[in-house]
Amino acid sequence: MLLTGSAVAYSTAGYFTRLIDLDAWTILFWRGLFAGLFLAGFIAWQEWRRLGEAIRAIGGEGLLVALCSALATVCFLNAMRLTSVADVMVIGATGPFLTAAMAWLLIGEREDLATLIASLVALLGVALMAGGALPEGRLLGDLLAFAMTALMALVMVLIRRKRGVSMLPAVCLSTFLCAAIVVPWARPLTVSGHDLVLLALFGSTQFGLGLLLLTLGMRLVSAPRAALINALDTPLAPLWVWLAFGETPAGATIAGGLIVMVAVVGDIGLKQLKERSRGQPSAGAPLDAIR
Repeated sequence: MLLTGSAVAYSTAGYFTRLIDLDAWTILFWRGLFAGLFLAGFIAWQEWRRLGEAIRAIGGEGLLVALCSALATVCFLNAMRLTSVADVMVIGATGPFLTAAMAWLLIGEREDLATLIASLVALLGVALMAGGALPEGRLLGDLLAFAMTALMALVMVLIRRKRGVSMLPAVCLSTFLCAAIVVPWARPLTVSGHDLVLLALFGSTQFGLGLLLLTLGMRLVSAPRAALINALDTPLAPLWVWLAFGETPAGATIAGGLIVMVAVVGDIGLKQLKERSRGQPSAGAPLDAIR
């Protein structure tokens, strides 16, 4: 549920970028800043008695999570500028496989065959959504999209590796770091009051809430399965734009999106059935683990 909520939050990016008529660097600056303030507020509320201890507990892995997450955001922005959206979507959909490989190499976590098959089905669904736009890609943009996918896979594995420690301070740091990276190209003082309100919503509900739910959910679910569930944002993104702006998605987009959703829901349902048959709780871990 946490990871599904994260995917829903992330999927609203297209909706917000349509509402805000500013350059991408300025949007990234304010989005990162407001996301950081949102996460900092949550951390202060949750850890107010042991805030310093919670920050120190993230260790070197936490600093690496912050750096990789910030760089992944910058790579994503530039990939979208240098290659086709279709290429970015398809390369991003390989995330579950990269995550599974890293999880096996770094923490010895093996994923079951059903999740890997569901990941392959989801990848095919994304490829169908991309359709004929794939030949429009360019090499540098594709490399940046792959770098973004690999960096996020590493972030998921590192969070999973230290699932006994809250990595919320690390992802909070990543949002501020992202804002700092784009400062040389941003024009934050040119923003109107109306756009600032929209940017606050963008940063807190899309980026901040998405990171919060992803970080909490990663501690309860294997890294490859988390990456698979996170793929839900791909078919949901055109849905919000269609509902808000009346932009009807193409038939291939609808069909591919349905395939992705069936793959994710099927994997979740199959996992729950297996756990119930073994007499295990379907959550996979005590809820207290996220506190």
